[in-house]
Amino acid sequence: MPGHVLQRFIVHEHRMRWPIPADLADRISGREVLSCARRGKYLLINFSHGTQIVHLGMSGSMRRVPLEEALRKHDHAEWLFGHARFLLHDPRRFGAILWHDKADGPLEAHPLLASLGIEPFDPGFTPAYLHRSLKGKAMAIKQALLGGRIVVGVGNIYASEALFRARINPRTAAGTLSAARCDALVAAIRDTLGDALNSGGSTLRDYVNATGQPGAYFTLHAAVYEKAGQPCGVCATPIRRIVQGQRASYYCPRCQKR
Repeated sequence: MPGHVLQRFIVHEHRMRWPIPADLADRISGREVLSCARRGKYLLINFSHGTQIVHLGMSGSMRRVPLEEALRKHDHAEWLFGHARFLLHDPRRFGAILWHDKADGPLEAHPLLASLGIEPFDPGFTPAYLHRSLKGKAMAIKQALLGGRIVVGVGNIYASEALFRARINPRTAAGTLSAARCDALVAAIRDTLGDALNSGGSTLRDYVNATGQPGAYFTLHAAVYEKAGQPCGVCATPIRRIVQGQRASYYCPRCQKR
């Protein structure tokens, strides 16, 4: 998209998680895309006068298709360029396409972005930052990671795996983690996410990546996730499953003692 003029933005279904603004097509059609970026799970399509904020929801996808390809059911919006065409597909309509006008202030101040934590591969995500951010928090460390206000991108699968690698029990009070354990956790989060990226990601069973391939490869190599009752690969103790905040957590009771 960057460096190309968006000939037409076409909305086929306005009813998403939040309604797609009725005037959005008029705002951006005929305008050049300056750049594309990402913040957390939000895709950012930048124009000179503002930014289109796109979220794929639980299982949505944005894919590049031939100019002549017919719409599929649940294709809700399309970006039409002279050289390319992109479609947003979202059966559940949990996704969103919103607009932040440049006149409304910095993009970072948008309500959906303002409370997001640091990116896990940002140089600023250091053990000292994590230790400082967790100070005084009584919630379980697993919940603190999932909250997204300290660090983004550590979803349910990756939180369980990272905590196992760092040998931290998911029920441990976040504020009690020492500087040394924060050091281990930062490294474990980056290693876990790096391995997942290299193996194709892991998410819902109906998810596909940009090439149409399923993104479930990482779960095949997970150490604890969805392995309740199976022996730990380190100590052979059976993996346990608990529920925290309505999300399943998996851990080894021996390797991850409280």
